[in-house]
Amino acid sequence: MRSVLITGGAGFIGQNLVHAWRAGQPIDRLVVVDAMTYAANVRSLEPLIADRSILFVKGDIKDAALMRRLFEEHEFTHVAHLAAESHVDRSIADPEAFLQTNVLGTFTLLRAALDAWRSAGTLDQSRFLHVSTDEVYGSLQLTDPAFSEASPYRPNSPYAASKAASDHLVRAYVETYRLPALITNCSNNYGSYQHPEKLIPLMIIHALEGQSLPIYGDGSNVRDWLHVSDHCAALMAVIERGRVGETYNVGGGNERNNRDVVGLICDTLDRAFAADANLASRFPACPAASGNSCRALINFVTDRPGHDHRYAIDARKLAGELGYRCSIDFDAGLGQTVQWYLDHEDWWREMTSGAYKDWIDKNYGFRIAV
Repeated sequence: MRSVLITGGAGFIGQNLVHAWRAGQPIDRLVVVDAMTYAANVRSLEPLIADRSILFVKGDIKDAALMRRLFEEHEFTHVAHLAAESHVDRSIADPEAFLQTNVLGTFTLLRAALDAWRSAGTLDQSRFLHVSTDEVYGSLQLTDPAFSEASPYRPNSPYAASKAASDHLVRAYVETYRLPALITNCSNNYGSYQHPEKLIPLMIIHALEGQSLPIYGDGSNVRDWLHVSDHCAALMAVIERGRVGETYNVGGGNERNNRDVVGLICDTLDRAFAADANLASRFPACPAASGNSCRALINFVTDRPGHDHRYAIDARKLAGELGYRCSIDFDAGLGQTVQWYLDHEDWWREMTSGAYKDWIDKNYGFRIAV
């Protein structure tokens, strides 16, 4: 039995990874740590907490004493480090928070892992997976080749710069201290449990509520969309079979510009309302409730500073070395995602109201013991 630490496990990708790990490796012991900031939500983890399938710890990765204590108590053999501030717009408004969590937090976790594994003499048997982003590579023009693991770092936002710094720290710990770490850089994720501030859920929820669908600039910015379940499967392949010290890019192979993504969301909602008469009574403000198109809500707005034009991932290393290829088609994956938000109105209303975090603080406190 392995002992696994998943940081940021109540976030979007984190909670999907917890479920994927629990299903794929049922005998591993999982300890999930999350600071429970505004973007976190443990509702999907509650059944696992209740039946003691995981241990949930409310705590901050910057808390060095806590990290040391967790390593001592649980003797982790694997770390999947996903805890991060991740929203570019928020990084523009408050860059310091990103430096604190993404840089200092990663440093604190690296030091705790190195000290624990050195003391136990288990460096050769352990693995530290640092989950990062393609935004560290900067921006591409439409005719440029996709980012590879050899692409130079050229971050253009405080968020991207903070993730680039954390990547460099991980690399330094591999080279200087022989920490058995790996890095993944992924493209834009989408799927279940994504916080409503991100593009796809934001547009779904705004359309359902009859609000404006704001698209930055002319909507020509291109992203490579990666379904979160594909991403989690890739992460597990990397931590299981990846070569220590290596970086693996993870992309969905689904390049779309923002204008087309929002249009597809609108069309998907229009079809859903046409097929299900009950949706009109649940979401009367949505244009589709009265037979109109959600596209009428699209509104192009002033672009954000430093907005990268295009991201694209060359994931041939992941496929060639580890045999993993992302397989979920974007149209199908987006359709599933829209349906998930239609089916989980209570979840996203709690996330947008702010009441859920208060409830977590009151009911879970600092730590849930098993």
